[in-house]
Amino acid sequence: MTDESPRTGAAANAAGDAYPGASEPLLRIEGVAKTFGTFRAVDGVSLDIKAGEFFALLGPSGCGKTTLLRMLAGFEAPDEGRILLGGKDIAQALPHERPINMMFQNYALFPHLSVRDNIAFGLKRAGMSRADIVPRVAEMVALVKLEGLEKRKPDQLSGGQRQRVALARALARRPQLLLLDEPLAALDKKLRENTQVELMELQRRLGMTFIVVTHDQEEAMTMASRIGVMKSGKLAQVASPRELYEAPRSRWIAEFVGDINLFDAESKLRDGHRLVVGTRDAGTLVVAEPRQPLGDVKFSVAIRPEKIKLSRRGPASEAGRETAINALDGVIADICYLGGTTTYKVKLDAGGIVEASVANSARLDVDAYSLNQHVVAWFTPDDCVVLPS
Repeated sequence: MTDESPRTGAAANAAGDAYPGASEPLLRIEGVAKTFGTFRAVDGVSLDIKAGEFFALLGPSGCGKTTLLRMLAGFEAPDEGRILLGGKDIAQALPHERPINMMFQNYALFPHLSVRDNIAFGLKRAGMSRADIVPRVAEMVALVKLEGLEKRKPDQLSGGQRQRVALARALARRPQLLLLDEPLAALDKKLRENTQVELMELQRRLGMTFIVVTHDQEEAMTMASRIGVMKSGKLAQVASPRELYEAPRSRWIAEFVGDINLFDAESKLRDGHRLVVGTRDAGTLVVAEPRQPLGDVKFSVAIRPEKIKLSRRGPASEAGRETAINALDGVIADICYLGGTTTYKVKLDAGGIVEASVANSARLDVDAYSLNQHVVAWFTPDDCVVLPS
């Protein structure tokens, strides 16, 4: 493993090899596949990741994301394809021969070793002198804010502190690439949110390339600059968090990432740059024309809950109604108060159910809706995404 100091984000950008300005990827995965018996866990994955990028592999259990991460770390060898790091094929290299480190989901700390010795373990194995180990460990302890805890054993630490020890140990040898396997899964919600921010700040400060595996969509969208969504061993879509949420490539991705309202289309007519779509559960909807031609394939209309506005009489004016176009009558069938937002399920007169997420901007519920109250759910054509079914 390399022992060169990582560049800071600013220095790396100036050299032209950090994520925003890089031309060649730090990591290139070419047609990688892995089979266990008859099960193809990873199926021909190709992906480029640039230096300084915070990348997330997102997907449900069994989709192949952890197997792919283990192949990058060297714990599994691919049956097919190449893994290039800095232009060098490392697919068959042993883990200790790669300038890569991995932080495991269970942290894998040595219970009989102190914080200091856990962090120093890999440095000793690499043959670093004690004179160099002492300042490096002190640097890592300060980096993850564990000053004063150096002599404690793992069972004397909180979950968040153990996570920091594991992170410091993974960073101590200054790898080119840091792999994180569900690193925050064991933390409670509040601590997980705080640690997400700390990881982002740390990654930016070091200018290092992070690849995190998670099944938590919010976690991936909070931390990563790009996300690769995996399904059945393949990459279903690679995009920025915003693009993934606002412009999913398929119905499956739209359902997996966040909440969504989906209406199966039964017919369509072109009206300028819009489509007039007939649906079974929501009646007629006017939607923006999709970027890619639909042809004769079956498709759905997708609308995120926060795009849907509710009112007692629809848009405030005729001009507003004309802009919205889609105004669906119904009654409140269910209410879920979530603090910052309230989710309403509206039973439409057309027969379907639509979910609307409304920000709770007022402290009191004077403007809230009640069960069985008549409302109009309205949204614009641009709020709709057309997806192949």
